[in-house]
Amino acid sequence: MNAKQERLKAIRHIIETQDIESQEELLQLLNEQGYSTTQATLSRDIRQLKIAKIHANGSYVYRFPGHAVTQQTQTQNKSTQPYPNIEFSGNLAVVKTPPGYAMGIAYDIDTHAPEEIVGTIAGDDTILIIPREGYSRENVAKALERFINR
Repeated sequence: MNAKQERLKAIRHIIETQDIESQEELLQLLNEQGYSTTQATLSRDIRQLKIAKIHANGSYVYRFPGHAVTQQTQTQNKSTQPYPNIEFSGNLAVVKTPPGYAMGIAYDIDTHAPEEIVGTIAGDDTILIIPREGYSRENVAKALERFINR
């Protein structure tokens, strides 16, 4: 394994096992483990690993998309609506996510795009879904289920 792959593995382990609030904190932990790197390199690694900052445990921490959704968020998403995270306007769909999750989820949707989806546009906690012509809202919502926790 080359040095970059080892560093990425170390970053993944740190993010999965600790609440890291800043790049400086992550950089310090990497240095303590013997990985001498720069802030710019760490920023590129964070982008490559698709790490996002989310609100958890009372502060903003780095997490991988789809990882460690809080119990509060899960409870808030339960609803009598058939697709509680998806709202339609005309043929467009809007998906609300916890803060910091939208770009990672949109990337997954775009990368593994079901035939019902042309593409996405994401902000911090909102994704605009552009469906293909000829698919019903139910078809689109069903296609999105594998990407969005209900």
